[in-house]
Amino acid sequence: MAQVLEFKLPDLGEGLTEAEIVRWLVQVGDVVAVDQPVVEVETAKAMVEVPCPYGGVVTARYGEEGTELPVGAPLITVAVGAPASGGPAEGSGNVLVGYGTSQAPARRRRVRPAQSPPAAPLTAAAPAPAAPTAGPAAAVTAPEGPVAGRPVVAGGPVPVISPLVRRLAREGGLDLRELTGSGPDGLILRVDVENALRTAAATPDTSPAPGPAPASAALTGGHRVPLKGVRGAVADKLSRSRREIPDATCWVDADATELMRARAAMNAAGGPKISLLALLARICTAALARFPELNSTVDVEAREIVRFDHVHLGFAAQTERGLVVPVVRDAHARDAEGLTAEFARLTDVARDGRLTPAELTGGTFTLNNYGVFGVDGSTPIINHPEAAMLGVGRIVPKPWVHEGELAVRQVVQLSLTFDHRVCDGGTAGGFLRYVADCVEQPAVLLRTL
Repeated sequence: MAQVLEFKLPDLGEGLTEAEIVRWLVQVGDVVAVDQPVVEVETAKAMVEVPCPYGGVVTARYGEEGTELPVGAPLITVAVGAPASGGPAEGSGNVLVGYGTSQAPARRRRVRPAQSPPAAPLTAAAPAPAAPTAGPAAAVTAPEGPVAGRPVVAGGPVPVISPLVRRLAREGGLDLRELTGSGPDGLILRVDVENALRTAAATPDTSPAPGPAPASAALTGGHRVPLKGVRGAVADKLSRSRREIPDATCWVDADATELMRARAAMNAAGGPKISLLALLARICTAALARFPELNSTVDVEAREIVRFDHVHLGFAAQTERGLVVPVVRDAHARDAEGLTAEFARLTDVARDGRLTPAELTGGTFTLNNYGVFGVDGSTPIINHPEAAMLGVGRIVPKPWVHEGELAVRQVVQLSLTFDHRVCDGGTAGGFLRYVADCVEQPAVLLRTL
């Protein structure tokens, strides 16, 4: 006899409490395998595919595409042990997204959004318990009309997949329900939204004059922007860093001329190109081997400093969805070529919004190249719960005394923000001076390899 099991939205890590359904990957009546992804969701950090820990027949789905669900809300119910599922109840019990599951996920067939059934629980192949009026289905089913700027169609979801498309429509005040998509099966594409916005901008505004502004808007003299999504997650993390970490910053100017020449020589020799960020990362890992106090975290409850024997190096990446910090695992064990490749891979995934929680967590030290924004210096906020962050400004020609004479050299400002609980200024200064020495004389780094 079939047993109906309910699978709920799991804890996605990093303090995330909700996620938006972007696309269902299964329909009611589909047979799913253990650890097969069943839905694609978007969190404040990234888009991830959620695997179901049960194998069997999908008997119900909860939530339209575009609906935001809290962690712990029902996602689907699965009838296990039915003839179609191939045997008794099975499950991996492992549903932490982004960290892998106990078995390889089975191949799935993707379902286009336009073919998705309504969010109310539907049954097929095996009976599912009826949802009471005030039960889980009522709590998570999207109400009629737009929800937090995300339109929902009564007969089914708006056929749009890309979060960027939804964001462009929200910012432009465009109702996606009024558009006809030019993509497959009526899928609304970015070009559809952009064309609609251009048309709206060219059309005279004949709408009635707006009424008086709410008192809250009058008091602020403008409009309010919800502090949520990536911006909200960043705000929460940075605020916690400022509250908990007694940080201090030291900085130094360094002559990067020889480092730039060394990189040019490496890339002229043929083979894969080496990025500047990879060379700076290599310098960081060598410096952390000499000053392990900075590759640590503080266990407040135990009143202990935890020093790591590995370097999981985070690096700040600016994307259309906001600032994210992907993590290069075991950066200390990678050479410059391997670091270059991993930086490029993670950057591409970040820009696509598909970083997994595993690629966004677990960092032990962060490298922040804010020079790409055309600025010389900064006092970065530590990426909690790490203990330090190295900031790198732009590299520009400046007057510099070189070998006793004034010359034009490639100069960069390096800054180190550190947790004063893990070390004193002498250690922080020693770390930063070693980094600067390696930048000025790359041969210093070779002596430590």
